[in-house]
Amino acid sequence: MEKRKEKHLSIKKEKDQILDQHYWDLRWKNNLIGWDLGCASPPITAYMREYSNRNAAILIAGCGNAYEAVYLLENKFTNITLIDIAPNAIEQLNEKFKGNPFVQIICADFFKHQGQYDLLIEQTFFCAIVPNRRQEYVEKVSSLLKPGGRLIGVLFDEILNRIGPPFGGDLQTYQSLFSAYFDIKRMQKCFNSIGPREGKEIFINLEKR
Repeated sequence: MEKRKEKHLSIKKEKDQILDQHYWDLRWKNNLIGWDLGCASPPITAYMREYSNRNAAILIAGCGNAYEAVYLLENKFTNITLIDIAPNAIEQLNEKFKGNPFVQIICADFFKHQGQYDLLIEQTFFCAIVPNRRQEYVEKVSSLLKPGGRLIGVLFDEILNRIGPPFGGDLQTYQSLFSAYFDIKRMQKCFNSIGPREGKEIFINLEKR
């Protein structure tokens, strides 16, 4: 009985923890970054390979190690903004992109960020946000995009039966959530995910209304 009580208290504590700057910075400090692919996401690089405007203003929120930014630079994109809330992550990014005039690095809360972008790339940021802030995320992305701007990237295609982050979802949930602010150009299972995520990702291409 006592063990069951302890387990209940542990779960409650994890549910109640605040996913704030301190939480994420501690994860980075202790290298607890299980979401890190170690490379740019193949569904995203496949899309960007065909994206013709190399001068587009691009935002990668919750960018982490920003492998997608490395890919963009290698492919001549010239206007990349990276934002992350964790100072330890930002410190690494500043070293990685030191002296690069095509990358702006910002340590800040995404929900307080101001700017206008042609494209926002989503890769394991949405799934790190508590579900009761998802509507706020959609509205914020819409406000950051120029008319006709797009949100592209990957979302988890599974309901995760454990305490997050990450927090999962499914196609129906995402369609309902995004359709009020975006025209859904594409929202379907990825065919080119990396092995560990095969069958577990949805690619999104959403145009701001």
